[in-house]
Amino acid sequence: MTDKELFEELSYSRKNVYESISDNEKQEMLELCDEYREFLDAGKTERECVERSVQMAKLHGFADIDTVSQLKAGDKVYKINRNKNILLAVIGSEDIKSGINLVGAHIDSPRLDLKQNPLYESNDMALLKTHYYGGIKKYQWTAIPLAIHGVIFTRDGKKVKLNIGEKENDPVFCVTDLLPHLAKDQMTKKMIDGIEGENLNILFGGIPIGGSDIKEKVKFSVLRLLNEKYGITEKDFLSAEIEIVPAFKAKNVGLDEGFIGAYGQDDRVCAFTTLKGIFAVQNPKKTAVALLVDKEEIGSTGNTGMLSAFFEMAIAEIIDKITGKCSITEYNTVITNSACLSSDVGAAVDPNYESVSEKRNAAFAGYGMVLMKYTGARGKSESSDASAEFVYEIGKILDDNGVIWQTSELGKVDQGGGGTIAQYVANLNMDVIDCGVPVLSMHSPFEVTAKSDVYMAYRSYVAFYNNR
Repeated sequence: MTDKELFEELSYSRKNVYESISDNEKQEMLELCDEYREFLDAGKTERECVERSVQMAKLHGFADIDTVSQLKAGDKVYKINRNKNILLAVIGSEDIKSGINLVGAHIDSPRLDLKQNPLYESNDMALLKTHYYGGIKKYQWTAIPLAIHGVIFTRDGKKVKLNIGEKENDPVFCVTDLLPHLAKDQMTKKMIDGIEGENLNILFGGIPIGGSDIKEKVKFSVLRLLNEKYGITEKDFLSAEIEIVPAFKAKNVGLDEGFIGAYGQDDRVCAFTTLKGIFAVQNPKKTAVALLVDKEEIGSTGNTGMLSAFFEMAIAEIIDKITGKCSITEYNTVITNSACLSSDVGAAVDPNYESVSEKRNAAFAGYGMVLMKYTGARGKSESSDASAEFVYEIGKILDDNGVIWQTSELGKVDQGGGGTIAQYVANLNMDVIDCGVPVLSMHSPFEVTAKSDVYMAYRSYVAFYNNR
């Protein structure tokens, strides 16, 4: 063996996915990513993601767990929580006490939410007040087409679903911005202060209507339109849940169409591949579970976030319907023997901003699914930090199944950081590691992923479900 051959055997270097996959795999990748773009367009909110997930689940033979009294090996069920969470399970042939294989992703994304009393008129224009959700760069949300999604209840209790701005002939909305000619003061501010949160107001209308005794003629005009089209009054906004999201559709990016650009890929790219992963599972040994949760972008709080008891209650129900009972001891045994892939995106090295990454320990677009032993900030704050045993176990499963993968951390040590649901899963006493798809322009209205990484994430989850 030459020194060069020995060096290659002893050293490690990551591989570009395209160097390792066949033409058939490339075709499978392209078909998967076409379906993924459709998923992104259909699910721009948590509620819409759950609706789409149920549609997909039913096509793959899953039934609502509430319609099932007993569970046996091979059964496929799903459970919905408040229309914003969904858990899917394929019951394994092994005793449930041997644990479950869980892949968990989140389906909320940064956006603008309408305030409870949003509508006002200024300078003969109707506008809507917003409160941004999650970590955004506020300036990225000005001067782009926006759509309105959500639910609102009329005074007689009728639930109205809003989706305005997505169809070809729909109107769109926007947050206006200053022209550069008058933006001297604005442009001398720090970027974080250039656009204030209270100025992220949506342009909603501009045609006045009404007699001389009406002071707010434009507001009256849009209120009349809302009432005529949807039966809505202004008071109905007080209980509404309305999200403002980019109006454009998911697109192929690059002359070779090697990337996908879209809103909400953090973390719907992992939600989609998680769904496709569990749909590919047939007769597993261990019970396979997919979990899509809400509120990750604001700390996983609330009754639809990972910190709620929904997951624990759903697993207890599954145990009960398999064994006929679920004692606390039995539940604890199941959880202790279980393992989780916390399926969340990583930050891909951006050629325009390489300085924020330590490239030996960063993720690169096109180099496969990324395993992150820990996330957190600076001194690993608020991360779960997977054990050496578990990292080795998952890495071996991926290698044995031909999955191209890499490792990373989230930026240089003192640069910043972030968190995922992994820490909350770990708190249940379950082995967990973060893994997912590297993303460019994360948290922007138009995030970018490599199709090859989307494909390898899907392959990772299938391998995990079938081989652990």
